[in-house]
Amino acid sequence: MAIVIEAPNEVYSIETNRNLKLFVGGGITNCPDWQSEFIGLLSEYSNLTIFNPRRKNFPINDPLAAEQQIVWEYNHLLESDIVSFWFSDGSLNPITLYELGKWGNSTNKKLFVGCDKHYQRRQDVIIQTALARPEIVVADGIRQLASQIIQVILSDMMNRKH
Repeated sequence: MAIVIEAPNEVYSIETNRNLKLFVGGGITNCPDWQSEFIGLLSEYSNLTIFNPRRKNFPINDPLAAEQQIVWEYNHLLESDIVSFWFSDGSLNPITLYELGKWGNSTNKKLFVGCDKHYQRRQDVIIQTALARPEIVVADGIRQLASQIIQVILSDMMNRKH
């Protein structure tokens, strides 16, 4: 089973250190909980640690919570081997757009992008991704996005056997 680390938690172990690390970026505020479905599609892979920024309970009245959340996400984006972004309907996902711009243009990390068919800035995401990373096929659905990532996970598993 994959190890899932939800913000702002940390898990330190040999297993999490050795695993592929996946950051699950995408909308949270005013967005459906797409992360649960996405993580469910990837949870069977024991060579995977998933960093999930969506908290079950965000302490909205804690003035330090936003800073803690942003720092946690920043650090785990740096630590990740694979970064995925899902642009869901329900919000323009402004932070996700920022993170896609930063990580899509400034690193050679494995990057995966998907957009809900009703996401308002879908064409912008597709065009900008094609310019920065022409090898990336923007996924149309959560299952397609997970399937793209599973190929990397399976490749990693095969390489570990040799």
